[in-house]
Amino acid sequence: MLPDGYSDVPAGKLAAVVTCLEMLAPPVPRADPEQPGITLERIEKPDVAWYRDLYGRIGTEWLWASRLALAESELAVILHHRDVEVHAVMKDGRGEGLLELDFRAAGVCELAFFGLTPAAIGNGTGRWLMNRAIARAWSRQGHPPIGGFWVHTCTLDSPQALGFYIRSGFTPVKRQIEIFDDPRLTGVLPETAAAHVPILKP
Repeated sequence: MLPDGYSDVPAGKLAAVVTCLEMLAPPVPRADPEQPGITLERIEKPDVAWYRDLYGRIGTEWLWASRLALAESELAVILHHRDVEVHAVMKDGRGEGLLELDFRAAGVCELAFFGLTPAAIGNGTGRWLMNRAIARAWSRQGHPPIGGFWVHTCTLDSPQALGFYIRSGFTPVKRQIEIFDDPRLTGVLPETAAAHVPILKP
């Protein structure tokens, strides 16, 4: 338990407030924004380099680093697992969005990663993609139905993320503090990433 008041975060570390959200039943479907030229493609056993490129183009600004820090073999084990689904938002033949659903835990699905590159933001593509994420999570064929769909977001993510998840039908259920090495100092991300978050060097 952290005490009330301020707690120092060591130099070289980052701290984020993480909110966990869950959905216990499919919500009333929301209308799809028109998305001309946009498709969603299931990527079977994605190439690790391809995945890291898309993950980085989406998440560098928000200090996404966990998948970049994994060894290639470790990441491949996750991405190629039969109960992990990777989908790409395709625009002009290039991946511009990532939807990753993790069904490895019995009876639940985690919205493991969800995001768009700057090229796909601002035209309703996020709502379009979330509609498909919810439908896919609750109707996966060939497996027992899930009893819950969950996601977490943190204060390093886009400021719009938490409200977007709530509007999509998720309910906040838990709050945590995460402290971790700044990935810009470990070499996982360039020091120029997320300029809005200052680096405190040890």
